[in-house]
Amino acid sequence: MARTYFILHRKWRVKWPMYWGMIPELLGVIAMLVLFGLQQPDVFRSQFWAIGYQEGFNSNPNILLYAYANHRPLPDVPFVWSQTLTNFNVAISVVSLFTLLSKMIATIMKVYYPIIGLVANLGLIAIYTVSVYGQAGPDYADPRHPSPVAWYIRMSCDVAKPYNAVGNCQMAKASFAVTVLMMVLYAFYLGLSIWAMLPNPELDIEEEDDEFTAPGGRSSPSGDDKWEMQPTTPGRGPMSVPFTPRTQAFHTLDRKLPLRGGAYA
Repeated sequence: MARTYFILHRKWRVKWPMYWGMIPELLGVIAMLVLFGLQQPDVFRSQFWAIGYQEGFNSNPNILLYAYANHRPLPDVPFVWSQTLTNFNVAISVVSLFTLLSKMIATIMKVYYPIIGLVANLGLIAIYTVSVYGQAGPDYADPRHPSPVAWYIRMSCDVAKPYNAVGNCQMAKASFAVTVLMMVLYAFYLGLSIWAMLPNPELDIEEEDDEFTAPGGRSSPSGDDKWEMQPTTPGRGPMSVPFTPRTQAFHTLDRKLPLRGGAYA
């Protein structure tokens, strides 16, 4: 046996957490598809922006109209109130579903190696971090009303009661909670992948079929190689003939037997 570090064809140290983790992962993906799908294209994003301005929590959603009216450069819309974030959340829910289906197929085909899980989970954690940052993101477009965290994340939904938006606020909170839980789950998967990629004496062993190790630690040829490479001479004398298993086979075909006296009759 030889110890070799395998980069691609490595084995998972434990598999059952990954198998059982697919159940909450599937539930989370379905919840994200429903919640983010209902938010398309703009169910409560502009509404929350306006409510936050009325309550003095964030900037004015009419900053673009003021810029057009006064012929000023258009300000940057905070990421938390942008259409880009809404489209991005829908996209990551679809990507998560595709990743889950691909992982299931690869697991069944026994080709889901730790290196694949490492790359996939790193990418998913990156996009989920962007989503979490966007949903609870800051709004500093108006210096008079800075908002380090969106009001519907850091405050109770009672603020939305006068605007009949309690249901939308609860939906937004649920979307944020599911996104955080999915990011934690993928971080757990990433930990399993990193753990499997670490050198392990029990996994980094390569079986050698052609040779075996002698008691002294030195490789020696098999018994068949001894007969092929080290011919023996049954007879003695100047006319002795080398004898191997192949020699006997040829003599049998010719209906001749090896000479016992060491010479041909």
